[in-house]
Amino acid sequence: MLNKKITAEEFKTGQILLFDKPLNWTSFQVVNKVRWLIRKSCKIKKIKVGHAGTLDPLATGLLIICTGKFTKRIPELQGQIKEYTGTITLGSTTPSYDLETEPDQHFPTDHITEKLLQETTKKFIGEIEQTPPVFSALKKEGKRLYEYAREGKEVEVKSRKVEIPIFEIDTKDFPNLEFRVVCSKGTYIRSLAQEFGQALNSGAHLSKLRRTGIGDFSIENAMDIPYFENLLPSQENNQAD
Repeated sequence: MLNKKITAEEFKTGQILLFDKPLNWTSFQVVNKVRWLIRKSCKIKKIKVGHAGTLDPLATGLLIICTGKFTKRIPELQGQIKEYTGTITLGSTTPSYDLETEPDQHFPTDHITEKLLQETTKKFIGEIEQTPPVFSALKKEGKRLYEYAREGKEVEVKSRKVEIPIFEIDTKDFPNLEFRVVCSKGTYIRSLAQEFGQALNSGAHLSKLRRTGIGDFSIENAMDIPYFENLLPSQENNQAD
């Protein structure tokens, strides 16, 4: 984790900043907060700031933010393999595949054994076809999918290939399954939860999600906003640019 002050020039030249995104914040809210803090503390009018991979508001964990010339590295960072932990809850589904929306259907879980769980988990390891959630920021005909969903309009979402090298579950708190997933770019963990429930002849939704790694970057080295504020130069020591 960073432990020294960052100058205005260093922000412009380029920084890779690791943040632990808070619950209920959007990724863009973190970016906007960081940009505002840099501009205010460094007294600069413009600074490029962007993130390398969205986290849903109900997810926490690693969010990579790039500044200055390092924003050009965002596509490279977005392509890195990701690691997540969280909880899949069996027995009910939601329209958004997570807790952004209320459960709309309920399913039996009495038939689900430890053996069935482990066998089903193996089916999701490797290259798989996955359908993104309708409540997502993907675009169709220039419009976000979640906009169609919130208007109650049905829209066809095409499946796509993703790679999942690791999918592990812990069943001790059944029907809540703690999990760890390592996956390729473009994998939706909400869709994984939904399709896992279907494969069990039941239903499921994502009830908790935390991103713990992106490539070689780890959540262990991430900071929160107050910590970042302490890395900023004091305003009186900076000249306007």
